[in-house]
Amino acid sequence: MKRIKKILLALFVVVVLIVIIGAAYLQYTKPSYEGEYQLQNLAKETTVYYDDYGVPHIYADNQKDAMTTLGYVHAQDRLWQMELMRRIAPGRLAEIFGTPVLKTDQFFAGIGIDENSAKAVAQLDKKSQTYILAQAYLDGINQYIDNGTTPVEIQLLGIKQEKFTLKDVYNIFGFMSFSFAMAQKTDPLMTDIRDRFGMDYLKDFGINGDLGTQQLQSFQGKYKEYSEISKSVANLLEASPVPAFIGSNSWVIGAEKTKNGKVILANDPHIMYAQPGTWYEAHIVCPDYEMYGYYIAGTPFPLLGHNHDYAYGLTMFENDDVDFFAEEENPNNPKQYKTPDGYKNYTYQQKIIKVKDSTEVKLNVKTSQHGPIINGLLDGLQSDKSVSMSWIFTQQKNRILEAVYALSHSENLEHFHNSIELIHAPGLNVMYGDAKGNIAWITSGKLYKLPKTVNGNFILNGANGTDDQKEWLPFTQNPQAINPPWHYVYSSNNQPSPVNGYLYPGYYLPKDRAVRIDGLLKVKNNWTKEDVSKMIVDNTSATAQTIVGNMTRPLQIQDFTANEKQALSVLQSWKATHELEDIAPTIYNKWFYHYLKATLEDEFGEENFKLLLSTHIVKQMIENQTANATSPWWDNVATKDKKETQSEILTQSFKQAVASLETQLGNDVSQWQWSKVHQVTFQHPIGKVKLFSSFFNVGPFPISGTNEVINNQLFIYTDDAILPIKGGPSTRRIVDFSDVENSWSVLPTGQSGNPMSKHYSDQSELFVNGKFRKMKLNKKEIESSSTKVVFRPKS
Repeated sequence: MKRIKKILLALFVVVVLIVIIGAAYLQYTKPSYEGEYQLQNLAKETTVYYDDYGVPHIYADNQKDAMTTLGYVHAQDRLWQMELMRRIAPGRLAEIFGTPVLKTDQFFAGIGIDENSAKAVAQLDKKSQTYILAQAYLDGINQYIDNGTTPVEIQLLGIKQEKFTLKDVYNIFGFMSFSFAMAQKTDPLMTDIRDRFGMDYLKDFGINGDLGTQQLQSFQGKYKEYSEISKSVANLLEASPVPAFIGSNSWVIGAEKTKNGKVILANDPHIMYAQPGTWYEAHIVCPDYEMYGYYIAGTPFPLLGHNHDYAYGLTMFENDDVDFFAEEENPNNPKQYKTPDGYKNYTYQQKIIKVKDSTEVKLNVKTSQHGPIINGLLDGLQSDKSVSMSWIFTQQKNRILEAVYALSHSENLEHFHNSIELIHAPGLNVMYGDAKGNIAWITSGKLYKLPKTVNGNFILNGANGTDDQKEWLPFTQNPQAINPPWHYVYSSNNQPSPVNGYLYPGYYLPKDRAVRIDGLLKVKNNWTKEDVSKMIVDNTSATAQTIVGNMTRPLQIQDFTANEKQALSVLQSWKATHELEDIAPTIYNKWFYHYLKATLEDEFGEENFKLLLSTHIVKQMIENQTANATSPWWDNVATKDKKETQSEILTQSFKQAVASLETQLGNDVSQWQWSKVHQVTFQHPIGKVKLFSSFFNVGPFPISGTNEVINNQLFIYTDDAILPIKGGPSTRRIVDFSDVENSWSVLPTGQSGNPMSKHYSDQSELFVNGKFRKMKLNKKEIESSSTKVVFRPKS
């Protein structure tokens, strides 16, 4: 007995020691926000003031010193995130996470981002400021790797740290650009539906089969063949520890429409939620330069920013810059494919993917003139024809680093405008406002026209010499509005109006947010920063009342239960708001899931139906389809002896929705508040492991908003009791040039990616409650409210 007690005591002591050592180590890894340090390659002493939310304000004698310092302080707070970001495009996640992410590595290694990055680095002018300042930033990161504390995640996973390079920077931008695209999720699904059921089924999706008077070219495929592309890519992005970009809002109000006679810019880019969040804020001040910027981990120049002179922001254009081609192989030689000029040889490249705690994997990448063959890169695609992926980003000269440098170093609107032409992909809506009263919306992207008989929404024919003929459009034809006479510009990923009669194809989001934003801006002429702060968290849907009318009118209510009648009454009196105490959104979104399931699943199948719910196109169809009593989608193709009607499907799905809510939330309809089902958790990659979730994750929080309101909180329709928010505003910014030193912002969680930092989650309560904090530009105010770190040159 005594021996057992001794053993237990010894075990207790060991556990206590482990806890003490662990706690001590975590304390040791905390970022340092005050003190004195030495950095190599500094010309002069540089001072960093950390404000009350951990934003570094870097005061340097020259830009090179500022960038070296930025690299160091950025790495101190976000080195783990930088490590993740640089690994995804070259296919190096399996080195740290093992086989669960091997499929992700195989796909990204195969599509050519890494090779494109190497080529871009080789072409960059080594004497340019872009190159010199980017290298200084990387030098700061690498000095932190050598001299700073190693993040706990890197220790837990046993990662051997490597120096950061310019190719890493380009790879990060490459993944960001891929995550903007939507064609890889949508084109294969639409192709399968067209080939199985015909073009009539696609009218409700906005694809009517006509371009002018000519019928769209058809390409017959096999069911559950091309849809595997959509499914596999969606699964890869869903499983990725790096968040994808999904949408955004931005508007710029001209001086003529503001109370103080100065421009106001608002921007909230929508990105899949993660912890740490996407953006790192930093303010740089030099004798010849100032910028308060928002940086992606591992990149030297900000994608969002402002100073005393101008401000800029981004949303996703959602233009189509990815096409898929079915190649026709030589029946006598599978290493060749057909072209109008005869058969050509595929090219082959072997890559090695290292896998943690397993043997390395050899990947053979086959490429046609259109791009990499994705059959061997994605699961499930067993087509008898190879399918290639053609992507503008890897096919055009990559000048994105030069472009982002230029955006953050612009001298005036004309210079800023010209910088955007350098971005061939991704397609972006770039928003601009300045202290002189200029406002602008300008799209980036190398745009092109396909032949009139070709529809890029489908898998194209790689052999006929027609489907791949692109007419490249000059940058002057990119959609844009500069100082328009209506005195405001906006973008919410919606379809731009035709340019020279050409309606540019893409994967645009529904009109909901655009209608709401335009409606609010149009009628008011005395906007203030406070007004804009309320608008940016607006929770009212511009289309929900119309859709409720479409869906409730056909209902057969004669045998409704008391709860069904009460739920219907709540919907019919609803003002389309999505506040925490509202009940109608709970009913509305539950009904949406059951209506979509009853309408679409019989044609798409269970797996593809779930995939469709994650695309933009399903959101686009709802308003028109619910109003179309003759839509072919109402009929259940699985019931051969009858044809279902709109009334039957909507009544059945409404009853299913109410029954589900009774099971999940109880029989009292008045207790079905939106706050009980609409919640967000900011999840860390390691936080997916339950043991570590409470330490690394932030949340859960009830949160207002919903899909496609200005306060866009993205979730996928489901019958689950909780609707977990997948993504939303990655920041909210309001820059008011009448008081630019007191402009506002907020991050979803905090500045730091270090769980031990006090700035890991100190903005989360502000964010979920729609509040803001200041983006400080005034040096006296910064000095009086900040801690200070001094970096001295190391001899």
